[in-house]
Amino acid sequence: MIEGMARISVLGTGRIGGEVAYLCAVLGLADELVMHDAASEFLRAQALDLQHTGLDIPVSTDWRDVAGTDICIFSAGLPRNPEIKTRADLLHANLPVAFECSQALRTFSGILITVTNPMDVNNYYLCRKNGLEPGRCIGFGGQVDSARFGLLLREHGIRGEPFVIGDHGENQVPLFSRLDDPVEIPRREEILHRLRGASMEIIRGKGGTVFGPAFHIVTLVKTVLGNRRTVLPCSCILDGEYGTKDCSLGVPALIGRAGVERIEEWPLDPWEQEKFAMARTTVTGLCRELGI
Repeated sequence: MIEGMARISVLGTGRIGGEVAYLCAVLGLADELVMHDAASEFLRAQALDLQHTGLDIPVSTDWRDVAGTDICIFSAGLPRNPEIKTRADLLHANLPVAFECSQALRTFSGILITVTNPMDVNNYYLCRKNGLEPGRCIGFGGQVDSARFGLLLREHGIRGEPFVIGDHGENQVPLFSRLDDPVEIPRREEILHRLRGASMEIIRGKGGTVFGPAFHIVTLVKTVLGNRRTVLPCSCILDGEYGTKDCSLGVPALIGRAGVERIEEWPLDPWEQEKFAMARTTVTGLCRELGI
């Protein structure tokens, strides 16, 4: 599997899934696309629209073809909207969608990228439900959270590389301790508050985020296909790392052709440890509710 020589599938071809499928096609990341959506007429329209680019790329809409793909992006389900206050609120709505899509993943042997919220819980569910290798299950969210963190740092004139771990939701953990400039607790809390609500202005204005997530998902796809072995903030199935197990949570992960090749255990300062513990408690609690 090399960059530009892969079969890529997308489960859920709405705003983000459709954009990711389009980008994978036009950027030459896939030799073949498999697209699936519960809305059959919409799915046919999306596939036809993509074919009208004139690109010489086969597009299948048969969910059974997902099993033979190298990378599968799970983006099916309901998105957040102004009435849904948190990603965790989506759990009961989107869990049946994850269950339904599991039939396409039972014999899947590629790399799964989970996008659908609550992403951390869905990534854990799809891994355990389908008996997938934990290292082949990557939850997406930390990259876009880190990009938003970077915008806030620049606004405050704070130097350093933005990196966000924890859950992809209200318990994000921006890593201030790794920045070049020290940041006092009151300013950390102010930035964290704004970071938690960063997507809502977009959701209120246009109904949902598209460009930011799609860009970073495609970057993740490129990292896998190109075996770039880059450390990215991804939700991974943990087995003792950061004192956490039996859940999927955002951590620094070395990503390459095999998926999660290594989890980096960076030291956290006391403020970050407290925030990470809150993320752990929240996500492990939701994962227990799955009963798997």
